Amino acid sequence: MAARPTWKGYIKVSLVNIPVRVYPATESSATISFNQLHAECQTKIQQKKWCPKCEREITSAEVVKGYEFEKGRWVVVEEEDIAKVKTESTKVINLLQFTDETAIDPMYVDKAYYLAPEGAMAADAYSVMREGMKGKAGIGKVAIHGREYLVAVKPHKQGMVMYTLHHAAEIRTIDQIEELREVRGKVNPAEMKLARAVIESIEGDLNLSDYKDEYQEGLRQIIDAKIAGEEIVAPEEVAPPKVVDLMEALRKSLDQVSSNKKKTAKAVTGTASKKVTNIRSAAKSVAKKLKAS
Repeated sequence: MAARPTWKGYIKVSLVNIPVRVYPATESSATISFNQLHAECQTKIQQKKWCPKCEREITSAEVVKGYEFEKGRWVVVEEEDIAKVKTESTKVINLLQFTDETAIDPMYVDKAYYLAPEGAMAADAYSVMREGMKGKAGIGKVAIHGREYLVAVKPHKQGMVMYTLHHAAEIRTIDQIEELREVRGKVNPAEMKLARAVIESIEGDLNLSDYKDEYQEGLRQIIDAKIAGEEIVAPEEVAPPKVVDLMEALRKSLDQVSSNKKKTAKAVTGTASKKVTNIRSAAKSVAKKLKAS
């Protein structure tokens, strides 16, 4: 199914305005969701809107938005009132500042969106700006779904990506976590050296497509088994070993990695050896046929 834009407007850099469309860069369709059923008859339950004062069910047409400005006192805000909020960010992503793309702390990143040029004329200006922004991120604001977001825009392959960002006031500082106040700053050099060795032993090139959502896959298997009327057997939980001596645990980790690498090497060698044997056998067979002819 083709992606649909969630916002249309302009990306603005100084006096340059480029018409763009915003598309979500992620999707949650792969996540298994459940409905609430009545356990007795397995019928999907209904969520009804109920007014406790009038003691009756009300329709969606009778529902309005209200803001509680004092305890028990409300002001009703109509859709027309909300539509009167006309900030620049409702139609323009105004990039007010540029910074190095590495300067943005991942803690601040919320959601990712693709920015696409709207029309052939916009595509040329879009491409020039994308190339000019390489290594940089533009910071600005945009209003989507009734809320204004702080955003960062940066080049990504042949296009641009916009990240909505949390405001500084939304981020908890690390000293707000009580347990982290007691974490020691200095560590034992020998322990650190072993820890680095363990980390380097399992270091490699990152390819996030190698990682699958095993929880969703397991949930799907259970659902399929229940549909088929099959018995579901849960795997035994393996308790993690208790770390008594950090140095010993680090040494064992290195030994385990080394052992796994040797097994992998043997398996690869065995496979290669079988291939060579098969090739030699095929060659002998061809030679016999040629000799016989």
